[in-house]
Amino acid sequence: MSGWMEIYQNKVTTAAKAVRAIESGMRLFLTGNCSVPQRVLAALVDYAPAFEKPIEIVQVLTIGSADYVAPGMEKYIRVNTIFISANVRKAVNEGRADFTPCFLSEIPGLFRNGILPLDVALIHVSPPDEHGFCSFGVEVGATKTAAATARIVIAEVNDRMPRTLGDSFIHVSKLTHVVPASYQVPEHSMGEITELERKIGGYCASLIEDGSTMQMGIGGIPDAVLTFLETKRDLGIHTELFSDGVIDLVERGIINGERKTLHPGKIVAGFMLGTQRLYNFVNDNPIIELHPTEYVNDPFLIAQNYRMVAINSAIEIDLTGQVCADSIGPRLYSGVGGQVDFIYGASRSKGGKPIIGMASTAEIKGQPVSKIVPMLKQGAGVVTTRNHVRYVVTEYGIADLYGKTIRQRTRALIDVAHPQFREELEKAAHELKYL
Repeated sequence: MSGWMEIYQNKVTTAAKAVRAIESGMRLFLTGNCSVPQRVLAALVDYAPAFEKPIEIVQVLTIGSADYVAPGMEKYIRVNTIFISANVRKAVNEGRADFTPCFLSEIPGLFRNGILPLDVALIHVSPPDEHGFCSFGVEVGATKTAAATARIVIAEVNDRMPRTLGDSFIHVSKLTHVVPASYQVPEHSMGEITELERKIGGYCASLIEDGSTMQMGIGGIPDAVLTFLETKRDLGIHTELFSDGVIDLVERGIINGERKTLHPGKIVAGFMLGTQRLYNFVNDNPIIELHPTEYVNDPFLIAQNYRMVAINSAIEIDLTGQVCADSIGPRLYSGVGGQVDFIYGASRSKGGKPIIGMASTAEIKGQPVSKIVPMLKQGAGVVTTRNHVRYVVTEYGIADLYGKTIRQRTRALIDVAHPQFREELEKAAHELKYL
């Protein structure tokens, strides 16, 4: 038995025993997205009533059920989320969980610089390779730095976690407790692309030139953009996350990264959300490199990509170009995520194009409302400032706001608003002296 194998075997335990290393008042990091360590988290929920003082769980975004933020659990577990996912949104807005605003690129610095020092990291990894290195699989993001700085590392080692390459490994000597597991990594499948999303995607795709490097997230609009890229050449990917939509374009040679100025020939990301098809595709695939989020999302590094295209979304945009993407008025909804990292990075890139793509309307209580508004709702958070915004795309076209006056911006945004609301937007613009 090799040296690392003996070390590894000595650390193997059950989830119930592993969580007993957690003491009252400790701060934990919970790896997220589709990589939540299910067995360890379930054991922690069962063990939680033993805590005399609540532990704190710091997380970014988790997918799936969240028993650890159920009403009453705050007596034992206080969640501090740095991005508000659907499963913790109610708890945050009811005051049972906390939210810390932070750029995605800067989250690992909270751990490394002692602002949020970690006692424990709960991680989910692949089995070790012949050299004793486990891969973080579908989620490197903030997890690698969290694991590197925590005093205790509890690793759920899943033989069905894909082995992703890049800066995505941790040696078994760094693990405190090992909990073996075998279950399918949760899938996050996308629905059918709507006709509205196709229209927005088509306009966004028209801004993408051959040789561009793209930030492609998930959702109907990014998926729609990908369907319009079949005539493009030598595209690259540098993104915080990606999904199944890139696979066909890679296999057809359209996404090949050959003209990337940073990591040529590689798809660079921090994490992924997708189906088993994606997990099979990325497993030991040399074109895929996952890196920590402080690297992937660094706007000054993003800017080194030639023709960097960043596509993000918004909850509402006012007539001056202020982009709200994290709240509905004062009600916290999500977080800044990587939007500003990539919008700013793309704006600094040679030939770069930062894009906000969104439907022109939303539905509230069965009634359409314009997402282009005279003024943001009271209490709304400005994620991308009017100074950073450049292209705004809806199903009605492209508004190029860069270098434009307030009057010119107002006219361009009204022109891509839903026709039903253009008259009242124009009236409000005159009252505000924007027109």
